[in-house]
Amino acid sequence: MVRVVVVDDEPMVCVFLRTILGSAADIEVVGEAHDGAAGVEAVRRGRPDVVLMDLRMPGMDGLTAIEHVVRLPDAPHIVVLTTFDADQYVLRALRAGATGFLVKSTPPEELIGLVRTAAQGHTVLSPSAARRLVAASTDSLSASDRARELVAALTEREVQVLVGLGEGLSNARIAARLHLSEATVKGYVSRTLEKLGCVNRTQAGLLAHDAGIVGT
Repeated sequence: MVRVVVVDDEPMVCVFLRTILGSAADIEVVGEAHDGAAGVEAVRRGRPDVVLMDLRMPGMDGLTAIEHVVRLPDAPHIVVLTTFDADQYVLRALRAGATGFLVKSTPPEELIGLVRTAAQGHTVLSPSAARRLVAASTDSLSASDRARELVAALTEREVQVLVGLGEGLSNARIAARLHLSEATVKGYVSRTLEKLGCVNRTQAGLLAHDAGIVGT
């Protein structure tokens, strides 16, 4: 069962998402909030697998809420769900710890599948967000410099694993490429994330692109 918390300042949006997600037998909406601070508390209470987080809300905004949620024990996967997909918000949300970014116009049937994908720890990006992400990340010189410094501290094997993360590969596919066991790759992933200061695979993959070790 995939447990979901919905955080959006528009009650009708929350009702819509509850209805859509509730139609799936394997998804349960366990919490709802209308601002960032209440969203963080809803996550603490509901212990969800996935959080659908709006960005623009009164009080604590979604970006700040994401920063709080990723520091919680057993933090859930966070997918930003918004109508606002400007470049800086795509990058800031992902760098803050979100694992995905979807616009609210995502068709209902796709939304259900993407929530399931996010629950497995995979990155989910709407096509428009993905295009903006690539364009904006290539223009960020300071992020590139910092990413290259971090990657320089990795071992050769850790860099190879990071390349796989940047390409969106699963542990199993990285293991096959490097002729390692999946358990060994899992260990490398954990150590690589720790060295890079990344909270999830999505952040690490973005850093790999910033460092220029993965092509766009």
